[in-house]
Amino acid sequence: MENLVKKFTSSSLALPLVALVILLLFNAFFVNDFFKIEVMDNGNLYGRPIDILYRASSLIILALGMTFVIATGGIDISVGAVVAISSATCCVMLGGDISGVPHHPFFIAIIASLCVGVLAGIWNGTLVAKFKIQAMVATLILMTAGRGIAQLMTDGQIITVYYKPFAYIGGNIPGIALPTAMIIALLMICLVLFLDKKTSIGLMIQSVGINANAARYAGIKVTAVLFAVYIFSGFCAGTAGLIEGSLIRAADANNAGLNMEMDAILAVTLGGTLMVGGRYYIGGTIIGAITIQTLTTTMYAIGVSSDRLPAVKAVVILMIIVFQSEKFKEMYRNYKLKHQNNGGSKEASNA
Repeated sequence: MENLVKKFTSSSLALPLVALVILLLFNAFFVNDFFKIEVMDNGNLYGRPIDILYRASSLIILALGMTFVIATGGIDISVGAVVAISSATCCVMLGGDISGVPHHPFFIAIIASLCVGVLAGIWNGTLVAKFKIQAMVATLILMTAGRGIAQLMTDGQIITVYYKPFAYIGGNIPGIALPTAMIIALLMICLVLFLDKKTSIGLMIQSVGINANAARYAGIKVTAVLFAVYIFSGFCAGTAGLIEGSLIRAADANNAGLNMEMDAILAVTLGGTLMVGGRYYIGGTIIGAITIQTLTTTMYAIGVSSDRLPAVKAVVILMIIVFQSEKFKEMYRNYKLKHQNNGGSKEASNA
């Protein structure tokens, strides 16, 4: 039993899991019927646990792409703006015709939205990998310009889509109890785990993050790896844009994906992946994303207003990050070692 405890506490998933469990225990005691799940008349599942996983789906998808980027020692702060562009692309192509007749085929609109995300990733990858621009600066360009692009696409208007199948992406497909967004997130998780476990991509990403020059001498095409991770991050943002647009059935260039890049970065760091690059943890990222959404839902459930939520979230996440830092872990190890030594000395003196 002691060995299991030691193995768990040394695991990268320990702190994210503990933080999530604490939040769930708080809800169990202070939020009425928090874990209650009901089946609605149309067969869909309803309840706060379902709502958390549902609302966390977009964040999980964004965070998966962000994990690979951060593992290479980079960062992508443009994903929130790419979400807005992707959402605007699909809504503009479907149109705001109140009759519900789309201007372009639904499948083509989906493909176009995903391609927009990929193009954004190619742009970021070109700046970072080819022109050697710092990732923060390179992605800041698209972060700044992205919402302006989305505004130009929508002429500064909120385009409401009346085409019913569009609502299925952010809602439920008839006959399926789970929200479509959760299914999409699960498929993305499976894709990432396949790439990580069944191919050499994960090893190459870690190698580039640890030491790009050494990876280059080892025969790894560092430029290609960097291109790939930013393209994948853009693809994830494009997918999240479809979900976010479908949730409100409209293109809102001002609010779609707003601050989601910050939550995605937090989810990755909460999951144990270091910003300096190298080793990454897919499971930790998923738990981190769910933890952030659980915190958001909890705050709303106990009556914290949306304008105060960022302050509360910042304090809680700061505590988690401090506990996760190497300095804190070192202090804890030193304290534990000192406590063991004191215990041994007392036993020796008693003997």
